[in-house]
Amino acid sequence: MEWLERMNRAIDYIETNLTAEIELKEAAHMACCSSYQFQRMFSFITDVTLAEYIRRRRLTLAALDLQHDGLAKVVDVALRYGYESPVSFARAFHALHGITPTMARHEGIALKAYPRLSFLITVKGAEAMNYRIETKDSFEVFGIEGVFRLDGGGEVPQTPAKLWEQSHANGEVKRLEANAGNLPSFVRQELYSVNAICGYRKTGQDTFPYMLCAFKDEDSNTDGYTSVTIPTYTWVIFPSDPHPWEQFGETIKLLYKRIYTEWLPTAGYEQVDGIQFEMYGAKDGLNYFELWFAIQKV
Repeated sequence: MEWLERMNRAIDYIETNLTAEIELKEAAHMACCSSYQFQRMFSFITDVTLAEYIRRRRLTLAALDLQHDGLAKVVDVALRYGYESPVSFARAFHALHGITPTMARHEGIALKAYPRLSFLITVKGAEAMNYRIETKDSFEVFGIEGVFRLDGGGEVPQTPAKLWEQSHANGEVKRLEANAGNLPSFVRQELYSVNAICGYRKTGQDTFPYMLCAFKDEDSNTDGYTSVTIPTYTWVIFPSDPHPWEQFGETIKLLYKRIYTEWLPTAGYEQVDGIQFEMYGAKDGLNYFELWFAIQKV
């Protein structure tokens, strides 16, 4: 219940400030997590980025203002909802509603409305979640790093998926595999030598670091790579069910969503610093992965 209350307080803050500047640090503070954790958690739970939710809500209210107040100037409505010019407002308004702001005044015109979001408890079927909790001593990883915007914007590569695609295409994944050395004993040996880690350092409230990584040992060659030391943590580890490759995207997205909406709100633990591993492997000829979250007791 505390988790729900915290998330709804954050939404209250956002809704109250749709006509003002929204400080993501303040919203995250109300949710008792970092800006990075809050935005990442929000996107997995709602299937939309926080930035897109705010944009939709502002443009929903802007359309209502234009309809209800026939004397309201488009430039005033644009400024009210954070747009620097009528041109940028008109472009965003058309992208959402399919019409210009001026046309929104016409009787009978079709508009889109995105309602306020609320977090509620949903009673679902008794589908088990498999997990294990393990404490691991400090270790090192190294690899190919990218820094990405939480809203998916910025320069190419725009997403971790594109970093993977690029690194496969140019042979960097194969080179990292060759330089990796052996998997440590605390990692299940059916997992691959190249995996991924995110949220391991601060890069700004709107961005996060993501690395295609390997574990460092005495046989590793780390020249030319970014290296990171991971402190001693307690980890909760969620294994996936085996699945064909074409189902990977939907499978990992669903598991993240279940962790955020079913396990973390009720388990008596919270994330530490937002550090997460995605560990990849194979079982019985099918794909398999594990999601590792650094945690501490609430």
